[in-house]
Amino acid sequence: MKGAEIERLIPQRYPIMMVDELLEAEDGKALACLEIRPDNYFMEEDGRISELGLIEHIAQSASAFAGYKALGEGADHPPVGYIGEVKKFRCHFRPQAGGRLLTTITVVADAEGVTLIQGETRLDGKVAAETQMKIFIKP
Repeated sequence: MKGAEIERLIPQRYPIMMVDELLEAEDGKALACLEIRPDNYFMEEDGRISELGLIEHIAQSASAFAGYKALGEGADHPPVGYIGEVKKFRCHFRPQAGGRLLTTITVVADAEGVTLIQGETRLDGKVAAETQMKIFIKP
């Protein structure tokens, strides 16, 4: 799913929309991507995306997955999620404009509106960032 279809899955809009496409979504895993453009909201002066941008991309990838599941279960609109905790964040490198981020989201646990996810973002096969997040889902 991409373009207008992604807009059905997540509440974020330009200029902070950080997911271009949901490539896979099954069981407890999803794969999302983002083409890093020079005008990205989270771009730093050195031409690289900020660490906060990487965190936001992982969170929005999880949001796209949650939206996909919710719409598949008959919801009229995607749920709104809030980052409750970012844990064990590691930024191995900050990708430059022109790169394509591929992010794998794995749901570790899901109970009573709180979802624990593991996110790993890669560029050209190399891990750029990884983290765990607690996300509070508001239906």
